[in-house]
Amino acid sequence: MKILGLLALGALLASGAAHARPFALDRDGALPMLVTDGSATTRLAADLLGRDLEALTGIAGRRVERLVDCPQRCIVIGSADTALVREVAGAIGADLAPLAGQRERYVRSMGRADGREVLLIAGADRRGAVYGVVDASRELGISPWEWWADVRPARKTGLTLDGAQRLSPAPSVTWRGIFINDEDWGLQPWAAKTHDPVKDIGPRTYARVFELMWRLKANLLWPAMHDSTKAFYTIPGNAQAADDHAIVIGTSHAEPMMRNNVGEWQTSFGEFNWFTNRDALLGYWQQRVDEVKGFENVYTLGLRGVHDSAMEGASGPDQARATVEEVITAQRAILARSVGQSPERIPQAFTMYKEVLDYYNRGLRVPDDITLVWPEDNYGYLNQLGTARERERSGGNGIYYHVSYWGRPHDYLWLGTTHPALIRDQLQRAWATGAHRLWMLNVGDIKPNEYLAEYFLDAAFDAGVLGQDPARHLAAWAGRQFGAAHGEEIAAIKLEYYRLAWERRPEFMGWSQTEPTRPVRTTEYIRTGGEEAERRLAAYHALVRRAEALQARLPAQLRDAYFQLVLYPVRSSASLNERILKLDLAAEYARQQRPSSNLYVRQARQAHAAIAADAAAYNALANGKWAHFMDVAPRRLPVFAEPVYPAYDRSTRRGCGLVYPAPHSVEASQLVVPAGRKVSRTLTLVSHGGQDAAWSVAPGARGVRLDLASGRLDASNGHEQRLVLHVDGSAAPALTLRCGAQALKVNLQAQAADAALPGERERIVVLPAASATASPDWEALPGLGTSGKAMRARLDLPSRGPEALAGVAPLEYRFQTRSEGGAMLRMVAVPVHALTAENRLRIAVQLDDGPLETFDYTTVGRSDEWKRNVLGNMAVRSSARARLDPGVHTLRIHALDPGVVLDRIDVVMDGAPEYYGLPPAD
Repeated sequence: MKILGLLALGALLASGAAHARPFALDRDGALPMLVTDGSATTRLAADLLGRDLEALTGIAGRRVERLVDCPQRCIVIGSADTALVREVAGAIGADLAPLAGQRERYVRSMGRADGREVLLIAGADRRGAVYGVVDASRELGISPWEWWADVRPARKTGLTLDGAQRLSPAPSVTWRGIFINDEDWGLQPWAAKTHDPVKDIGPRTYARVFELMWRLKANLLWPAMHDSTKAFYTIPGNAQAADDHAIVIGTSHAEPMMRNNVGEWQTSFGEFNWFTNRDALLGYWQQRVDEVKGFENVYTLGLRGVHDSAMEGASGPDQARATVEEVITAQRAILARSVGQSPERIPQAFTMYKEVLDYYNRGLRVPDDITLVWPEDNYGYLNQLGTARERERSGGNGIYYHVSYWGRPHDYLWLGTTHPALIRDQLQRAWATGAHRLWMLNVGDIKPNEYLAEYFLDAAFDAGVLGQDPARHLAAWAGRQFGAAHGEEIAAIKLEYYRLAWERRPEFMGWSQTEPTRPVRTTEYIRTGGEEAERRLAAYHALVRRAEALQARLPAQLRDAYFQLVLYPVRSSASLNERILKLDLAAEYARQQRPSSNLYVRQARQAHAAIAADAAAYNALANGKWAHFMDVAPRRLPVFAEPVYPAYDRSTRRGCGLVYPAPHSVEASQLVVPAGRKVSRTLTLVSHGGQDAAWSVAPGARGVRLDLASGRLDASNGHEQRLVLHVDGSAAPALTLRCGAQALKVNLQAQAADAALPGERERIVVLPAASATASPDWEALPGLGTSGKAMRARLDLPSRGPEALAGVAPLEYRFQTRSEGGAMLRMVAVPVHALTAENRLRIAVQLDDGPLETFDYTTVGRSDEWKRNVLGNMAVRSSARARLDPGVHTLRIHALDPGVVLDRIDVVMDGAPEYYGLPPAD
């Protein structure tokens, strides 16, 4: 049909009613034809939509490139500047004007054209058209993880899409990307041995990566670059696949000018040293820019070592700083020559990773049009963000963030365990300080960081996501993958998984470090005498039961996906914790002359076998689709190695006994409970020497109820029974247990307490940060911290001194103590870094009418304190009191700097047990 005819028909049909009807997809056993503008990108997008529709309906569709080849119902996909899209838009009355000058937006509209029913997806550019297709698939129920995690959609009929004209929102962050990294144990062996004909991460693998990026609305890739993998540009087809998918390519912080140094810098080139081999470096960079200048790129500038190391040859940081400035000038000259544009018009980034941030803070000057990319410390905490002056740069600001990491003090490459609440906090900081140009996420092997990648990229595309409690986002995500009926439960399971890993990631449970690599040692969960480790094991056990119960309720087609996204990480992290903690408990209980040590050793061995079995099951999923992907021992670090399983001699001690929760404290032989308040406590009944014995609750119990009233101590339970006591608050509770021929009276001590105020448990008062009275200087961060109730000093709060606090309302806590003697105030914070170079991390604390004390959580570089902080997600400042009188106390905490995150306050009385993590509280 002639263009004028189409335009005239459009004028007749340009009423709102023409756009209000739904567009039917499966009608009379057929799908609409997919009509593209002829570009490689829209062809691929149409093919993706066709596969999605076939997965939903079981009906195969057809793609054509001319409207005349579509006789009845058509989905037209293309860029707004193409003839096809302009003609169709005119015919159906779709308004393309809002796309002028826009990036990555689309218009979707329905109408009729010469007897055809047409749904138009018109992009402002190639990616805009792709995102129109992606949004259509999402509306129909296709998960971004339909291929990468086997989230198979249920078959449906009567599918429709809304036909009303819509304009998609603009992305919040300009460049939104993923960095495939540390791929040696997952993505690379899987691609080489299972998926890709080139026996490496080649175009077939990258095509799947690019489709995933489409579905997550990412537009920038830093390709895999370890020495296990051939360099991206050395494999034919990789670069073209990226361009066909409209994916922008960049390179990592250590790889300037689109080079993958590990695979491309040859020893024959000489040293990778600017001072001794400048011409070779310049030629090396020039060659690559000449090769790729026709593609969309974001060029990394600067100079480090060949592979994630400091600059070679520099005599010190000042010379390195000056040299980086010199190198950037030379690199921009290369870009100007090759690309044929002024450098200000070429996308460039400078990532201030590790020592480079030190150079920058020593005065390194970066041209204003280059994007400053602020890194985090590899463990989830942004080192520094831009000041007001830096936010005004024409090149803008960005961030580089990890959810997977190889390096010191310890890797976390195995399971995706970064808490979404931490990601939210850090991204809020980036957004608040104007880092809107580039967000890059190190995803490791992609799997098993699926959800974390989606959360990060959802926020990058729409920063409004950051205004929502991350638990809501997680529940909505789970509902989309597994059905709305299961969303809340799956979110609860994953949040508990993240909570347990927050206190200590599974990979960190060996209490070892790497670079240099050190052997594992006894965990600090044993310091209480076993109770804290038992509580952690019980929490993991309950979580696994909950996750397995939900799996049984899912339809068969979703169980592979559920295993990958939920059950595998839950069960494997539980198994590693069990193997480690059971062995530590076995040793501790042998010291206590308890009989369960050998049982715990057997259970540890079973837990290690379970890790291997679950990995084998993962690699066998979907008829071997994921073979070689899941490796349970990345880098073969000591924490993953199967340990020696000791055998313990039987103790000479005989008879039944009771073990109280805090055997290494002054309350070692008693259970102290508050009068007037219902509480639960644990107690362990033991038959020493491994003698079988029946036990029961003796008559006359008062104010106490047990979950179990009787049982037997034998080899099946290690001759021990852990009991849960429910105390009703009576002033004089009483309980006696019969064990064999013995009567064991439980030493229950009821202490008077004000039920309205937090009080001691095991001589510790725990005050979650958010339990304070409100202060305008602080804001709640739900889900964050060991307490799950963290408070953050407002990000727009100006730094100030204690002298400026007059009339300022603090966080205020009231609590009660009963113990005589000294005390320690432990202010536990989340180990964030100062918001900008102009801030620190200070709080001011006042107990009762005492003096105001100032505490600063700022750490120096990669110090031992920083290492402890990031391995446990805790930063602690303490204040000792020689004496704290029993009674009611008031604690006030002021923020002196923006961004401080307070987790909880522990008031630890003399003689209390020593907990590693969150102490128990009623």
